Amino acid sequence: MVHNQKSIPIGTAYAVWTGIGAVGTLLVEILFFHDSASILRLLSALLIVAGIVGLKIF
Repeated sequence: MVHNQKSIPIGTAYAVWTGIGAVGTLLVEILFFHDSASILRLLSALLIVAGIVGLKIF
């Protein structure tokens, strides 16, 4: 029996969900709790997003 289902490795899935949670938490802290939004923090979050995109593409 053949299944036509997309799947991704569990390690990739874990990295994606953890990255989304980390960046989401950072955005909530900045928007609602007026935490620091320095360039280095935002650049670090961008690197996390770039890593997630890279895992999904490659």
